[in-house]
Amino acid sequence: MSSSISQDAQISLPCVSWEQFELVESSFAGIAGVKFIYFDGILEIMSPSSEHEDDKSTIGLLLEAYMQMTGIRFYTRGSATLGNKAIGGRKEPDESYNFERKKPIPDLVIEVIITSGSINLLQLYHRLAVPEVWLWKNGILTVYHWHENNYAQERQSYFLPNLDLDMLVKYISYHDQYDAVKDFIKQLKGS
Repeated sequence: MSSSISQDAQISLPCVSWEQFELVESSFAGIAGVKFIYFDGILEIMSPSSEHEDDKSTIGLLLEAYMQMTGIRFYTRGSATLGNKAIGGRKEPDESYNFERKKPIPDLVIEVIITSGSINLLQLYHRLAVPEVWLWKNGILTVYHWHENNYAQERQSYFLPNLDLDMLVKYISYHDQYDAVKDFIKQLKGS
């Protein structure tokens, strides 16, 4: 009998110093499937659900198919850890990309939210100077782009202005990941 976790398992710990965070993180070294978010003294420890991982992968596959088909030069950064003690935060994004060339900070970060924690991800990504953040939650894709000292919710991506986000959402929510990518590519080709 197999079971799958439908919600992210998560714990939030307040009043944690950077040194305590690093100690906790190092004690989990070598244990697969555990992620950490640290921001301004709050530590969240999470074990992503299969739904989280499926959605994250589907979004990445669809986006990469779109960018390859439209000739957009991109670099997949995946979930490379961002942040340090100086900014008071550290996190592995679910997916992230640079456009045109490799850069130390991604141009676009994508977060799949199954269980909300107490950390404001937009504030964390603001400190990291990430220009665009996409949040996928409950079947809704919300795009935020940095404008004049704050993130503003947008109808389109700044970096991918011709991407039909309604069509993208349709395929993120599709019945099957393989079919989603195959049918999305057909739709892009106009077949």
